[in-house]
Amino acid sequence: MKISLFKLKCFSVLPVMLVCMTVLSAQPRVKTGIEVLKERNFDILKGKKIGLVTNPTGVDCNLVSTVDILFNAPGVELVALFGPEHGVRGDIHAGDKIENSVDGKTGLTVHSLYGSTRKATPEMLKGIDVLVYDIQDIGCRSFTYISTLGLLMEAAAENDIEIVVLDRPNPLGGRNIEGNIVEDGFISFVSQFKIPYIYGMTCGELALMLNEENMLGKKCKLTVVPMEGWTRDMMYDETGLPWVLPSPHIPSGETAYYYPATGILGELSYVSIGVGYTLPFQLIAAEWIDAAEFADAMNALELPGWEFRPVFIKPFYGRGKGETLQGVQLYVTDRSVAKLTEPQFYAVQVMAELYPEKKLSDHADKSRFNMFDKVCGSDKIRKGLLKNHRFEDIKDFWYKDVDAFRNLSSKYYLYW
Repeated sequence: MKISLFKLKCFSVLPVMLVCMTVLSAQPRVKTGIEVLKERNFDILKGKKIGLVTNPTGVDCNLVSTVDILFNAPGVELVALFGPEHGVRGDIHAGDKIENSVDGKTGLTVHSLYGSTRKATPEMLKGIDVLVYDIQDIGCRSFTYISTLGLLMEAAAENDIEIVVLDRPNPLGGRNIEGNIVEDGFISFVSQFKIPYIYGMTCGELALMLNEENMLGKKCKLTVVPMEGWTRDMMYDETGLPWVLPSPHIPSGETAYYYPATGILGELSYVSIGVGYTLPFQLIAAEWIDAAEFADAMNALELPGWEFRPVFIKPFYGRGKGETLQGVQLYVTDRSVAKLTEPQFYAVQVMAELYPEKKLSDHADKSRFNMFDKVCGSDKIRKGLLKNHRFEDIKDFWYKDVDAFRNLSSKYYLYW
């Protein structure tokens, strides 16, 4: 099977700037894959029947949906839509199953990839020549859109269909890699591939690696449409692009920095991580915590790039609903040095020291152990952490695969 990379040429930026000025105060520094595809007048899609996998994040710089762009593009025949978790138009809550439906605006059939099947079936793909993927991810293995991408590539290969990935920024940048490789026995929809928890690649780069390293079995006919202007040290707020929430609890690009900082711990329902309050993933709180004491202890660790502020909350739903909780709000103060996954592990350690009667080993929701292990890609993180509640006990395992993965993944970098 062949693989091709969309070749880029120089174009005047003035027309794009004028269009984007209606939404943004200045020209975006980055052009996403859909913008580049528009500039090329959709040439790689013309004369073909297209199936589109997208959600509300699939927009151009003027917030026009990729659904509507391709549906109205001259010479392009969009024939079907495919909905990941939350749906094509973002009308489905996290975890809720999605049924096949009809898109109210275009009248196109919407095939669910988060219902009875998460992999497109031959019946869904009948009559389609090219599958186009355009979804903004957040750079963490447990966020399910890259799992959808991988299964889509498998289905494309099995049904001899081309796939085009319209690339978008990794909000965490392209340099930070954290977490162990997923072990055999822990592959799941929240850990679909043997990659670290934070993998430091764009979805286009990841697709190239999955395909060329035979991580999905049979290779597919893959074309990646790269961005223009993105570099590996660029965070989302530096792109100039508008943010569209990829799920209800990632309301801003900034939230993406905090998802890996508390999301793993949140799987155990041990503390509130702000889901159900106005700061999802940006805090750690419980009814038995003293906010000032906890903040002092966390700041005393002097974690590079992190500060912690005492906070008092009353969640509207979820863990601690209606109760007054105390804890800390997390602040990334230096993104170049902050290890994004470490605060939750150190918080477990500090809470065990301050509140020994409330240790994680005694109060975690044991029914959530299986999901916790799947998110971590191993049960060794849980077992090691619960033994002595010390990050040092699991730190070597957590980082053991980083260097090898960086060497492997760098072969597929499209940006520097």
